[in-house]
Amino acid sequence: MSGPIDQTLAPGIEVTKLSYSFPDSSVGLRDIILSLPPSSRTLLIGANGAGKTTLLRLLSGKRLAPSGTISVGGLDPFKDGLEGVTYLGLEWVLNPIVRTDIGVQELLRSVGGDHYPERRDELVEVLDIDLEWRMHAVSDGERRRVQLAMGLIRPWRILLLDEITVDLDLLSRSNFLGFLKQETEKRQCTIVYATHILDNLAEWPTHLVHMSLGKVKEWGSMETFDVQGKREYDSGNSRLGMLVLGWLKDDLQERGPRNSKQAVKVGSEGKSYAAAGTGGYGSEVAKPRTF
Repeated sequence: MSGPIDQTLAPGIEVTKLSYSFPDSSVGLRDIILSLPPSSRTLLIGANGAGKTTLLRLLSGKRLAPSGTISVGGLDPFKDGLEGVTYLGLEWVLNPIVRTDIGVQELLRSVGGDHYPERRDELVEVLDIDLEWRMHAVSDGERRRVQLAMGLIRPWRILLLDEITVDLDLLSRSNFLGFLKQETEKRQCTIVYATHILDNLAEWPTHLVHMSLGKVKEWGSMETFDVQGKREYDSGNSRLGMLVLGWLKDDLQERGPRNSKQAVKVGSEGKSYAAAGTGGYGSEVAKPRTF
């Protein structure tokens, strides 16, 4: 009988024939197969409604997937109490507390800043945060920087990011992504990042996953894709952008206009934050975690 799994190591992600349905029986994901190695940095690419958020929420353990379909570091993220998971998505971004008259130092302290002073100070520097800010009096971009610092102060083993850099300026985003890359190179951790913004990302990911209509169409290491073969543009970033643009054009042709009777009606279409999906199970209650 094997012993307990070591949860100090960087987790790999294995997804095997994963399908998932919403309460109205519409299909969110279908027959997904993925294998992402430990310490990888994966870009999750796809049009709105492709199923990216649904997949991320299942990987984070916020939704129950059919038994045996998801393994993160050898564990089921919903059933087994996977440690060190940080998921930053819509509900985290919309948390009303960060719009009230409260100071940055109070917020950082509330999420463990005093217990991880070195990480706190590094994130404050990387994200160019003023510790004297009051949250009701800052811009959306400044508020997002504070939220990112709050979400990342506690060390994590797996980080799942769902479109959370849209309000950052170019320099802040570049510094932030540089910090994340350094994390996977220095610590035992793995990242999956869903984004539509590809500027300055050519050298960042180790892997790409292309989703459309609730399924994975392509996935693999960066060497798998013909990014270097796109000769029309000089920069690697433009080549990556052209690769993804081609994917999205093909996806649109396959799906058809959203209001067309012939359009393929598969994918999340904004349902990922609604009531729990079935996944074959119905309402879910995660097993209490012990610490």
